[in-house]
Amino acid sequence: MLQSASDALPLTGPTGTPRSPPPSGAPLGDARQPAQADASRAAPMRAAPSDAPRVVVIGSGFGGLACAIRMLCKGYRVTVLERLDQPGGRASVFRQDGFTFDAGPTIVTAPFLLEELWALAGRRFADDVDLRPMNPCYRIRFHDGSHFDYQRDPQAMIEEVRRVSPDDVEGLRSFMLEADRCFRIGYEGLGTVAFESLSDLFAALPAMVRMRAWRSIYSMASRHFKSEKLRQVFSFHPLLIGGNPMTVTGVYSLIPSLERIHGVHSAMGGTGAIVAAMARLIRDLGGEIRLGADVERIRVVNRRARGVVLSGGERVDADIVVSNADSAWTYRHLLKGEPRRVWSDRKVDRAAYSMGLFVWYFGTRRRYPDVPHHMILLGPRYRDLLNDIFQRKILADDFSLYLHRPTATDPSLAPEGCDTFYVLSPVPHLEAGIDWASRAEPYRKLIQTMLGESVLPQLADAICTERLLTPADFESRYLAYRGAAFGMEPRLLQSAWFRPHNRSEDIDGLYLVGASTHPGAGIPGVLTSAKVLDSIIPPAHSVREARAEALR
Repeated sequence: MLQSASDALPLTGPTGTPRSPPPSGAPLGDARQPAQADASRAAPMRAAPSDAPRVVVIGSGFGGLACAIRMLCKGYRVTVLERLDQPGGRASVFRQDGFTFDAGPTIVTAPFLLEELWALAGRRFADDVDLRPMNPCYRIRFHDGSHFDYQRDPQAMIEEVRRVSPDDVEGLRSFMLEADRCFRIGYEGLGTVAFESLSDLFAALPAMVRMRAWRSIYSMASRHFKSEKLRQVFSFHPLLIGGNPMTVTGVYSLIPSLERIHGVHSAMGGTGAIVAAMARLIRDLGGEIRLGADVERIRVVNRRARGVVLSGGERVDADIVVSNADSAWTYRHLLKGEPRRVWSDRKVDRAAYSMGLFVWYFGTRRRYPDVPHHMILLGPRYRDLLNDIFQRKILADDFSLYLHRPTATDPSLAPEGCDTFYVLSPVPHLEAGIDWASRAEPYRKLIQTMLGESVLPQLADAICTERLLTPADFESRYLAYRGAAFGMEPRLLQSAWFRPHNRSEDIDGLYLVGASTHPGAGIPGVLTSAKVLDSIIPPAHSVREARAEALR
């Protein structure tokens, strides 16, 4: 039996400074106060002057909206162009038959990044959005019917590990020590570095060595845990951002650390409530969001972005263009015909892309109170299934699933006595050549049968509304290159300096934000990409002065 001293997870903050233990039963939170903006950056609630330089943002995903808020707070006039009929991009909302479905991201793990945006505008995020912590963060259900409740509270996590594999309690402690180191170095140290030059890459190499970045996260978890179940529990996280746990770097162990420090949250009203609040903030700051505005191409003059041209031929001029569109789509389609030295069509085509997603949204005429808000259902295979998805690119008959039941927290998202669900299955992207027009319904039925025989009994009779999204829909609706839901796969050599830069290497005045640029996918990643842009785009007055000087 281990001594009690070794049963405690490290009581250190993300910077390694000692923390006082939390009160009995309380989660281990971040010792720092919520993010505060520099008072000099707090923006007045009024529009920028008419002669202020303009930023055009293509797309209104989390990254595009966060960028728009930051640029407004820097004194720019900002216009956000969204081709869909609502803001949010992949975080848009479907409403039908009285049910509300978040189309995309549902897990909020870095509320401090949202608080920072509101603080820049002199506001409080909590006044506009009601975030609720999840307890447990999520449940992982294994194929044999057993489960693991992923806890934020250190002692509760220890007890869960002990219940599944008593010999792995010490492994949990050593894993979290290494994960915390990756969070400090990889996220806090390198997350907001723009990686614009080779010197940035060389400067980061010692940190990559300290994090042993060449190992996969599954290899890292296997080093600490004897139980195959726990190896899966502590390595699946990269799938949430488009990566194969067998190949992506162990640096992504920073995600479990982020979850332990800041918790897993959901918004009342769904993730769409956060999107709506960001859109309101943009308008309050004097920004403009145009819906149904489909950008056909970025207008380039003398190798500098000067605005965009919409599909109807309208020209929208700008001093700076920020693309929140998929980076591959941006280079292959929005800059079609423009000479590109770095991100040529050939380089874009040769990159490795994340998996696709098959998402089934459905509402039930009954409630399933035993199903938590977030659940991961692992199938009978782990490594082989991942190989089918990422390497062999075949649609297997078995699957691992993410099941989302937001009505566990917010019953208003469904009619009374009903539940809202979506279930997500990682699948190969469109390069696999799967005919989704014929394969979608049989695949949905397989998932329905599996859920009906496990966590959602009599599901077939309970369904009263539904809809599907396949990789083909991700390409047509969200312009995701090859239907890859998260852009380029976050392998080591497609991360940081190797990922499409936040400042385009090919076109002056063009910047990239969102999942397919640095630092990567997930709500924390795309919000951080906007923070990176904030560090490299000068204040509006500097651009205005330079423009005036050029006219003299």
